[in-house]
Amino acid sequence: MVVLAVDLGTTATKVVAVDDQARVIASTERAYPMRTSGLEATHDPRQVLAAAFDALQELASEDVRAISLTGAMHSIMGLDAALEPVTDALSWADNRAVEQTERLRGTAEGRELHQQTGTPIHSFTPLMKLAWFHENGVRAAKWCEIKDFVHLHLTGELLNEHSSGSGTGLMNIHTLRWHEPSLEFAGVTADQLPPLVEPTHSTPLKAVIPGLRPGIPVVIGGGDGPLGNLGVGAATPGAGAVSLGTSGALRVAQLGPGVDEGGRTFSYAIGEGLWVRGGAISNGGVVAQWAAETFGVPVGELLTQAASADSDGLVALPYLLGERAPWWDPTAHAALLGLRREHTPPQITKALVEGVCQQLALVLEAVPNVESLRITGGAFRAPIWAQTLANTLGMPLHLTEDTGGSAVGAALLAWRALDEIESLTVDLVRPIQTITPDEKLVERYAQARPFVVKAYRALEDLYGESHL
Repeated sequence: MVVLAVDLGTTATKVVAVDDQARVIASTERAYPMRTSGLEATHDPRQVLAAAFDALQELASEDVRAISLTGAMHSIMGLDAALEPVTDALSWADNRAVEQTERLRGTAEGRELHQQTGTPIHSFTPLMKLAWFHENGVRAAKWCEIKDFVHLHLTGELLNEHSSGSGTGLMNIHTLRWHEPSLEFAGVTADQLPPLVEPTHSTPLKAVIPGLRPGIPVVIGGGDGPLGNLGVGAATPGAGAVSLGTSGALRVAQLGPGVDEGGRTFSYAIGEGLWVRGGAISNGGVVAQWAAETFGVPVGELLTQAASADSDGLVALPYLLGERAPWWDPTAHAALLGLRREHTPPQITKALVEGVCQQLALVLEAVPNVESLRITGGAFRAPIWAQTLANTLGMPLHLTEDTGGSAVGAALLAWRALDEIESLTVDLVRPIQTITPDEKLVERYAQARPFVVKAYRALEDLYGESHL
């Protein structure tokens, strides 16, 4: 018997069949475009819906016990009174709300909203996107995330849940209800948003999908970030997970919500009282891709050369795509400090890798009581990433196979809803390798980290200048 986990991603929807031991039995995916123009990044919600239904049908069988959902967080779309789309679905990558963000960022109101909602003040959040819609005269009867829209068409019920809801900037993480000051800022009311339920909440399947039994439970699931922890076996309090692909994130599980007073971290729910605290970074493996394109060297070859290189005093602020944690600054730009004529492409690449790892170390510093870290993601196929990260974080890293991630987390929510596993802290995932830090380099990177902070602060005021 299996459950089917539907992972609504940025460029494709993946459906994964997972058994009750967290083993991936089968998977399929359907691609679709993310349409970008300037600061805008959107999806056609009907394309995403069709992809989900098509992929579900491919893996449908009598062995399927339930369906569970996850997906990229921070999307938002408008519906009319008949629950038909009246806007595209804005992706997390949509940054049209930069102006609204900059007006709130750093203010007392912004800090209070961050503390109450667990979501940083940043243009990726539905809070800011709704404020942009409101200021630009875009109205809707209902507002929801793309996952809510797919759930609606599977079950007939428009619902959100505490996991995705905790990433909107609209939900109070202490009361688990929509937060009135956020709603007022965004120009919406609570009845324009879906009701909030637990991530393990299930609703019978009403849609007709050939091969699936009518009425099987559809578990509403949660956001891809927190469910990524669950999917790699890092949901026990103190257990952390680092994912690194084009971008990256570091999240540590804990009981109950919590955001540091400096506003450096987010706080997102897994379910059943478990939360993650941490931060996403906008620049991960993308820095190596940029270097490879710039120097005309295949990325794998360049990273191999960089692994044995010394950055020789070169410090990189790797903000090619702005930056999220811990600065939450969409206006940040990249910089190479200490660059000299004799620096080589491998040395520059090494500095960029170190810059990314230092950014994750700054996130780690903002999270208390971290006992262990598991790592997953495509970037770790190049050994330089895992070793440099271990040296920078000063902790052993336990590498897990990149087979299911958030989809496996969603499947485990379904098995929990079916009462087939005893809790969400059950660890069914076994790491395949442990990377041990080099203590000499741990000290070197720790001594260099305050310079990274000073460099960012020194340049922060300049990022808004017109010539930058």
